[in-house]
Amino acid sequence: MKGNLVKAFVFPGQGSQAIGMGKIFYDTFASSRQVFEEVDEALGQKLSTIIFEGPESDLVLTENAQPALMSVSLAMMAALEKDAGVSLANAVQYVAGHSLGEYSALAAAKALSIGDTARLLKIRGQSMQKAVPVGQGAMAAILGLEITDVHSLASQAALNQVCVVANDNCPGQIVISGNKEAVERSIDLAKELGAKRSILLNVSAPFHCPLMQPAADRMKAALQDVTIQKPLVPVITNVRATPCEDPETIRELLVEQVTGMVRWRESVQKMASLGVTQIIEIGAGQVLTGLTKRIDKDVISAAINSPEDLEGMF
Repeated sequence: MKGNLVKAFVFPGQGSQAIGMGKIFYDTFASSRQVFEEVDEALGQKLSTIIFEGPESDLVLTENAQPALMSVSLAMMAALEKDAGVSLANAVQYVAGHSLGEYSALAAAKALSIGDTARLLKIRGQSMQKAVPVGQGAMAAILGLEITDVHSLASQAALNQVCVVANDNCPGQIVISGNKEAVERSIDLAKELGAKRSILLNVSAPFHCPLMQPAADRMKAALQDVTIQKPLVPVITNVRATPCEDPETIRELLVEQVTGMVRWRESVQKMASLGVTQIIEIGAGQVLTGLTKRIDKDVISAAINSPEDLEGMF
């Protein structure tokens, strides 16, 4: 490994999507093009056209955004492996992904096939969207408070409703999720506790909270029909923030992940404690690269967004 760095690959989640993402890889590498075509075939729709041309209103739909982001990450992985000659098994010690990105990580580590991953994410997106009627759920970002304080205020705000921490992204950036009224109450409480900002997020459903149980049930059924192999390298899972290689445990944790908290801050800290010195984000945008810098300044963070990024990183 270059400079004796111990590397991990991480894969972004929903919110990183943008029209045209991955197009330069589609145009440049036959290996990348094949990934997009494989996803289109698996889903029976021209998702690649939506990714490259829009409209944005279609791309941001959860059922499209999730497989779309996976497609871009895996197209970049294909170019990295087949064109840049980088073997994931030899290049990195761990993989991880933020929410849907965990599916990208599993596909990159060959635990899931690309076709199965695309179909699972389509189902995941559809079932998450249907789990709660539009307008009844909400999510909010709480900035500038410690995780213990946010757990406490979410619990206070819940009353007889649902309000929990959904994403522990990095120090001072925590997302809550639940019933709209409860989330709004928590925003008021956060201001009283001295939060720098509390912002309702423009999301279509309250992800990663108990209201998603119908989606978790749907994913449990869908995952029963899918073959999961042992990943080439351990996956740091969202719900436990620890390495996992056992296919049946992976299956269980993917179900838990739908209603459970994304422990991203702890996941990065775990990788650092296991000796990782560089975390490379593979996919659209650089959200996770920014989070890595805020979680552990000693870990080198980098992102692969263009063909030029493939050169010199390994």
